[in-house]
Amino acid sequence: MDIRQLLLLKIKGESNRSCSKILSIHRNTIDPYVRLLNACELSYTELLDFSDVDLLELFPISSNSDTDRYQQLSQYFPYFKKELLRPGATREVLWRNYLQKHPEGYRYTQFNQHLNTWFNQIKVSGKLEHKAGDKLYIDYTGKKLEIVDKQTGEVTPVEVFVGILPCSHYTYVEASLSQKREDFVQSINKCLSFYGGSPKAIVPDNLKSAVTKASKYEPILNKSLKSLGLHYSSVINPTRCYSPQDKALVEGAVKLVYQRIFYPIRDMIFFSLEDLNKQIQIELEKYNKSLMSKTETSRVKQFLDIEKHYLQALPPNEYQLKNYKKAKV
Repeated sequence: MDIRQLLLLKIKGESNRSCSKILSIHRNTIDPYVRLLNACELSYTELLDFSDVDLLELFPISSNSDTDRYQQLSQYFPYFKKELLRPGATREVLWRNYLQKHPEGYRYTQFNQHLNTWFNQIKVSGKLEHKAGDKLYIDYTGKKLEIVDKQTGEVTPVEVFVGILPCSHYTYVEASLSQKREDFVQSINKCLSFYGGSPKAIVPDNLKSAVTKASKYEPILNKSLKSLGLHYSSVINPTRCYSPQDKALVEGAVKLVYQRIFYPIRDMIFFSLEDLNKQIQIELEKYNKSLMSKTETSRVKQFLDIEKHYLQALPPNEYQLKNYKKAKV
């Protein structure tokens, strides 16, 4: 189609520079095409009557070898995407490994161009790529679940804790009686035990159980959370106040928890927190094993293949909550 448009413009007497601007094709690409058209010793009008196949045969630029070279590269794209999630992986290293196997392959600039084009086809613009074992996002759902007292029929609302590893999207969910410090710390302990390791950073919201004084720039953590971070060799890094984009991933996970866990158990009645959490774990296992539409793989498989090896080993004992008080002699 571009060749036919070029022929029409040349029939009208347009210069190569003018054709370049109109077609939004670089001048260095237009010039050799025009030279090849002139070398045919046929008028532009006669060339316009050629079929698409005949026109393409005039240009050895679109050769079979180039098509084969691209097909060789494209078969590595899913592998490259997976490798770039690993800490320390760079495009240059992947390109050098590719070039060792295919010495006649693309140079680094073209390699990046083709890789970017493929990435843009499979991901939404602006999506952040998270490194394996880097962070754990934690939050509470806005909606609550309920447990019922067998004797009195009293209904008690309970909180729902959500943790997600952003690289693999592997998710942990559990119900707790409150968001108080004791329950919050216990939920983090269980969450890390579920993953079998700790990340480099734990990212909570600015809830009172984690932050003594909220701030958009330098929130003050309470001593218990600081001590927990030291115990698990993780940095506690709260999100900024009034900045939901900082925890967009966990906010999205909360919505999916409503769909995949809250909805299936909506008609069930639970008489204890233990029974409720048992059912949550059943639904959670189904959720983590379900295939994600964009990657066509499950969260648990991504976790085992990519992320689990990069989590830090857990200490022998889980963190024990400490209370701090000031006293005068």
